[in-house]
Amino acid sequence: MENDAPDSHLPMLATPQAERLRALVAESVRARYGAETGLVLAPDAVERAGHLFPLANLARRCAEAPDADWPGLVDAHVAALAEAAPGGESAAELLAGACLRLVPADEAAGLAHPREVAEGLRLALALASPDSVRLLTDEEVARAGADELWRAGRRALTREPMRHEEVRLEGHPVLCSVYGDSPFVASRAVLLPEVVAEVTGRRMPDAGALVAMPTRHLLAFHPIVDGDAADALTDLATYAARAHAEDPGPLSPRVHWWYDGRLTAIDDARRPPRELADVLRALSALDQAGRLASAGSTAPPGEPFAAALAHAFALAESDPDAARAETWDAWLAAQDRGCALFPHGKDGEPPAAEAVPEPVDDPARAWLDAFYVTLVTRDRERTTRLCEVPAEALRGGAPVDDYVLHWAEVLRGHWLRRPVDDVVDLLVTTIKASHPDAETLAPKDFLNLVDYQPVALFHRLLTHDHEAFGEALAESLVRHAGHWGESSAPRARVALGPLALACLAYDMDFPVRTDLPYLPKYLLNRQRLEVAPDRS
Repeated sequence: MENDAPDSHLPMLATPQAERLRALVAESVRARYGAETGLVLAPDAVERAGHLFPLANLARRCAEAPDADWPGLVDAHVAALAEAAPGGESAAELLAGACLRLVPADEAAGLAHPREVAEGLRLALALASPDSVRLLTDEEVARAGADELWRAGRRALTREPMRHEEVRLEGHPVLCSVYGDSPFVASRAVLLPEVVAEVTGRRMPDAGALVAMPTRHLLAFHPIVDGDAADALTDLATYAARAHAEDPGPLSPRVHWWYDGRLTAIDDARRPPRELADVLRALSALDQAGRLASAGSTAPPGEPFAAALAHAFALAESDPDAARAETWDAWLAAQDRGCALFPHGKDGEPPAAEAVPEPVDDPARAWLDAFYVTLVTRDRERTTRLCEVPAEALRGGAPVDDYVLHWAEVLRGHWLRRPVDDVVDLLVTTIKASHPDAETLAPKDFLNLVDYQPVALFHRLLTHDHEAFGEALAESLVRHAGHWGESSAPRARVALGPLALACLAYDMDFPVRTDLPYLPKYLLNRQRLEVAPDRS
């Protein structure tokens, strides 16, 4: 056979075989129904009066049978279609075959039991068999018990088979594509947290996910964890519109936002709902501060520090222990550029006019990064100079969460040896402002898994609890990995905040392990400051 590639809709057959099967089905349908309306032939199914008859099982039987037997198998299948009709099943049979099915609102018209899950979409109870899928009538739902059917349908939906893959295109965010022969694949969008966990191995982010269900066989999503979500929204919108128009079993041409157990339809990718727009703006602000920038991104104008720091992080891929002089030089370059953002004159005098740098989009976060770097390089003078920068210099630019400013004051107070009680009060304020119940601009995942970890470490350092510090340090690295996963972002390779606090604890004679991931060993144990094996 010239073309033996699997058919895109019936992959158990080669494309020419699938085309022959569809022709036989069409011929058999015309012979039985003539010009009867209400019957639709799709590449993977026959639909009649809300009754769906998938061709997958028929295709499997034909794949194992001689070509001469195909017409008889097809006629038998179409005869079963004609004989199948709602009603007659016992309550036990209804419960055994129940499954949740996501359908366009017009398909559920006239039924009382379907639930609205998003504009234009309803979740209904269906009865599934190997050769037939149909929506249950309200009378059947009442007869078998609505609560029992919904529970049985949910259990069945979780067992529906699916395949998945990552869609990676250069310059575009990663999308997760879920597909399969089952007509219930897209219906699993109502169980999206479970799908995200199964496909990615990570829990649903607090900010939710963008999801498209263009056809009953297709589901694509993008967890909202960084600024890539804005571009993912555009990509998903294009994908959903094209697949909905071209593929069989159309469901919805829209992208939806799964958040807090709800699906919200997005009519225009350029104008997302206000709450989602706020989340995307917050993530973009973090990106611009260099905290979530991807490997291929460039620093915004006036922020060479972000580029230098990204370079130092990126070197950890090939030099995770920071053994090379090149890596040390990159950290020194990042320190120079970070400190240059915050010049100040002697004895509190304003800096000279020529020393004033360009404005920084997010000075508070840039200050934190620069401070962390000076702890890693052990440049005490630079650390002190950063702490002497007026607090007002950290405000302005993009909006910033209060907990970020409070945290900077904790570090300044500690380094400048202010009264311990004052530092503790500031720490308590920071912890309260970063509590999960507090309203923040930063996404909750980023706050909990990344931003808050140095705060937790400082608490143990302040109390000189060596064991608790070690446990918190290990936990912070687990959370770092949990947030970044397999991201290619440079910042994913080094846990900067935990590294800085670990360096501070190491210098205070805490028994800090130097063999932990995301903490370059020769930066942590100070050997890189004295040993330069690559310079010989």
